Amino acid sequence: YNCTATAADFDIYAPNATFEDPLMQAHGVAQIKSAFYAIPKVFKEGRIVEYTVEEEEKTPTSGEIRLHNLQHYKVMSKHIEMRSLIKLQVEGGKVVRHEDLWDKNPLWNRNTVKLPLVGRLAETWRRGNMMATHVCMGFGKDR
Repeated sequence: YNCTATAADFDIYAPNATFEDPLMQAHGVAQIKSAFYAIPKVFKEGRIVEYTVEEEEKTPTSGEIRLHNLQHYKVMSKHIEMRSLIKLQVEGGKVVRHEDLWDKNPLWNRNTVKLPLVGRLAETWRRGNMMATHVCMGFGKDR
């Protein structure tokens, strides 16, 4: 989120991990890398300004970590501040699911909207955005 992701930052993810936010739906570490490597291409500046962490452990290496945070971005000369809830599902010490809920709203999908077709269209749109980003970012190639 701070526009400075490196290859080592992705060691926390399981190989088959997923990432979702309102714009993208990534499957696998290479696509997750593409999503985060794209941030500095879109934003001049990005960072988490403040955060609190909640952890719900099932075992010493599994559970859910929730980060309630305030993110700051700069696009051209415009400053944007957004509250977000990041949910990390951890299994065996690795992140298997990473969700970024903007303004703490649930992601639109076939299970969260009243019309399942609208949810499926939202999922398809997010997958399409991810695939286009993945191609543009060299298929998750490390910088």
